[in-house]
Amino acid sequence: MPAASTKKATKKKNLVIVESPAKAETIKKYLGTSYNVMASMGHLRDLPKSQIGIDIEKNFEPHYITIRGKGDLISKLKKETKNAAKVFLAADPDREGEAISWHLASILGIDPQSDCRITFNEITKNAVKEAITAPRSINMDLVDAQQARRVLDRIVGYKISPLLWKKVKKGLSAGRVQSAVTKLIVDKEKEIEAFNSEEYWTIEAKLTNSQGKTPFIANYQGPVGKKKADITNETDATKIADELSKATYVAESVQKSEKMRQPAPPFTTSTLQQEAARKLGFTTKRTMVAAQQLYEMGRITYMRTDSLRISTDAQSECRAFIGATYGDSYVPKTPKFYKTKKAAQDAHEAIRPTSMQYSPEKLKESLKPDLYKLYRLIWNRFVACQMSNAVLDTVKIDIVADKKHLLTATGSTVKFDGFMAVYIESKDIEDEKEGKIPNISEGEELKLKELAPRQHFTQPPLRYTEASLVKAMEEDGIGRPSTYTPTITTITARGYVGREGKSLYPTELGRIVTELMEEHFSDIVNVEFTANMEEKLDTIEDGDTEWTSILSDFYGPFDKSLKDAEDKIGEIELEDEVSDVACEKCGRLMVFKQGRFGKFLACPGYPECKNTKSIVPELDVSCPNCGGKIQVRKSPKGKTYYCCEKGRDCGFISWDEPTNEKCPKCGSMIMKKRPFRGRGPIKWVCSNEDCKTEIEKKK
Repeated sequence: MPAASTKKATKKKNLVIVESPAKAETIKKYLGTSYNVMASMGHLRDLPKSQIGIDIEKNFEPHYITIRGKGDLISKLKKETKNAAKVFLAADPDREGEAISWHLASILGIDPQSDCRITFNEITKNAVKEAITAPRSINMDLVDAQQARRVLDRIVGYKISPLLWKKVKKGLSAGRVQSAVTKLIVDKEKEIEAFNSEEYWTIEAKLTNSQGKTPFIANYQGPVGKKKADITNETDATKIADELSKATYVAESVQKSEKMRQPAPPFTTSTLQQEAARKLGFTTKRTMVAAQQLYEMGRITYMRTDSLRISTDAQSECRAFIGATYGDSYVPKTPKFYKTKKAAQDAHEAIRPTSMQYSPEKLKESLKPDLYKLYRLIWNRFVACQMSNAVLDTVKIDIVADKKHLLTATGSTVKFDGFMAVYIESKDIEDEKEGKIPNISEGEELKLKELAPRQHFTQPPLRYTEASLVKAMEEDGIGRPSTYTPTITTITARGYVGREGKSLYPTELGRIVTELMEEHFSDIVNVEFTANMEEKLDTIEDGDTEWTSILSDFYGPFDKSLKDAEDKIGEIELEDEVSDVACEKCGRLMVFKQGRFGKFLACPGYPECKNTKSIVPELDVSCPNCGGKIQVRKSPKGKTYYCCEKGRDCGFISWDEPTNEKCPKCGSMIMKKRPFRGRGPIKWVCSNEDCKTEIEKKK
C-alpha cells in the first residue's frame, strides 16, 4: 500500500495586474500573501507605427499588434494567469485604463464580460480591499470612447502628415488636438502683433491725516461728479498735477465694510497644473510626473480629473483635522461643497491627499523634493477648501481736492484669516497688494506729502505660458485632463512652438502649417469643432452613441478636404536659418534644424555631407585651464554644470558657474555658487580651494 503523501496541495493565488511597478509595490502591501501583483508597464497592444492600422472600408476596424519588446512580459503574465485562482485587471480608472484592461483580457484569454475589472480612485488599503470585493465586467462604452479617440487621431495624423511631408518638409505632423492648440498660440501672436500701444497717465497722491502722520496713497479719478477721466498726454497730466499741488484735500466720505473671502476649490488636473506653474515654477509635464508618483505611492487621489467632488469621509476627516489643528472657529458650520462644471466628466473626485494622517512635514524626509513640493501644495489647497471664509475689514475713502478733483484710497486688513492661515491662491496674492489706510474721519482735512504723475502705455496681450494655455484648453473644451500635457509636449517637440522663458510663441514653421490647416482643414483647427468632438466622445462613454458612427460622420467630409488639399497645395520651400558655425568637414555655414529633442545644427550640403552638431549654450567666459569656451550642460538628473568645450583633453568641470572676475587675494577665478534648493543667498567664491575667499550677496 503506497505511503500517504505528506505534501499539501498548494493553494492558488489571485493575480492583480496594474500598469506600473510602483503601483504594484504599493498595492502588494495591502493585499497580503494570497495575491500576486504584476505590472503590465502600460499598454501591451497598440496600432502599428509603420502604417495607419485602420481598415476604413471595414467600418474603421483597428488592427492592433503587440508592442515591440513586450513579448517576454506577456509570456510571464500568461503563465501567472494560467496558475492564478482569479485575475483582477486594475489599470487606472479612466478610458485609457479601461482600454488597457480590455487589451490585457484579450491577450490573456480572459472573458471581458466576467468580473475581472477593479478600479479605485485612491491607492489606500480600504479602497483597494473594497475594490477587490466588488469586481465588475470591462465597461465597453469606456473602451469604445478610447478607441474612437485613438482611431480618430490616427486617421487625422496618418492622412494629413504625409501631405505635409510632401508639400512642406519631412518630419511634420498634424493632429486633431495639437493643430487646434497650435492655432491658439498663432492667433495670440497675431493679436500681439496687431496691437497698437496707447499713452495714458496716472496721478498718485501721498497723503497723511490732519496731524501729518500715517501716510497712505490716493489715486486720481477725475473731475468731481463726472465719470473717471482718462489722461492721455503729458500736458493734461501736468496741468492737473499743478492744480493738485496747491489744493486743499478733504475726506468727503469714508465707507467701511466687512468683506468675506471664500477659499479656492480643491484641485482638478487643470488648476493643479496652473497653480504648480505659478507657485512652484513647474512645467505641466513635471507636475504630472510628480502627481503620478504620488498617486502610485498612495498619497493622493487620481490625478486626471475635472471634478470638484469630495467624498463625505474625506470631508469629515479634513474637518476634524482643521478643528484639532486650528480651532473650532476655523471649521465652517456646514461642510463646503463645490460645483463641478457642466462639461466635466465627474468620474473621479478632485485631487486631494488620501489621508489626513500624513501631513507634508511627516512625509518630507521620505519624498523627493518635487514630490514634497507638489504634495504640500495639494495638501494645503485641500485643507483650505474646507475651512471657514476669511473676513476682511475694508475701507474706501473719497477725497475731494478744492471741491474740483476726486481721488480715492482703498485698503483692507484681515479681521479673521480663516482659510488664509493655510493657503492663498496666486490671484488672491495679487489682490492683497492694497495698502493699509489709517483711521480717517469724514470731513477731515488731509495733508499732501507727495504727488507722482506717471506715464504708462497700454500693453499687448501676454503670450501663453503652459499654465495659461492649459486654462484656455479647459475653457474652450479642447482635449481632456489626460491630454493637456502630451499636447503641449508634442507641439514644442515638432518645432511648431518655441519658448522664451515661460512664454510660448509660434515658430515660422508653426505659422505655415497652421495657415495650411486653416485653408484646407478648417474643422481640424477650429476650436468649436474640436470641443464638439470631445462632447461626442463623451456620448460614446455614456452609451448613447456607436463609436463607429461618429467616425463615419467625420470621415466623409475629411476625405474630401484631403483630396482637395492634395490638388491645391503647391510645394512650399522653408528656408533654414543659417548659423555662423562652419561645418568642420566641408566648410559650409551650418543651418538650424528641428529634431525630436529640439534644435541642432546640420550641414546644408546633405546628402553629400551628413555632418550634424548639437547646440550647446556657452558662457562669455574663458576656461581657466586652457582658455577654451565654457559650455553649459545638464546632468542626467537635470542639474546644470559647466565644462570646457575640449572635454577630457582639458578636464575643467564645475557645478558652480565660472565668471570673468578674479579673486582679489590670489587672482584665481571667482565662481557663482547658488544655494542648495534655493535656500540662502547666492555667494561668489574663489575657485582656489586653498584661498577660501568668499563674497556674499554680491549684485
